[in-house]
Amino acid sequence: MTANKLKSSQLLALACGVVNMRIFKINCPECNAPAIIRKTEWKNKQLADLYCACSEVECGHTFVFNATYSHTLSPSGLTGNKLVKFLLERLKPDERQYALDLLQGQAR
Repeated sequence: MTANKLKSSQLLALACGVVNMRIFKINCPECNAPAIIRKTEWKNKQLADLYCACSEVECGHTFVFNATYSHTLSPSGLTGNKLVKFLLERLKPDERQYALDLLQGQAR
């Protein structure tokens, strides 16, 4: 009976209807077998070195994979206020007042 037990992550996946979660998968560049990420070393907020090991016992290749941020496809809803603040700070006082009037529906 213990051989047929589901691991908790498998049970959770079945309960939530998730069968194939999106997981960053790296293959060995030598034999193309799945690799295991052993360690992540962040260089900065947008660049990391992933220390990987091949899961194929006979290969045994270890390597470093660079993961980097490229560009935004859709801007975050959390940073919109920063953009508005940035733009308003660069307006002259009369332009700022005009923008405020526009927002309040009082612009002429």
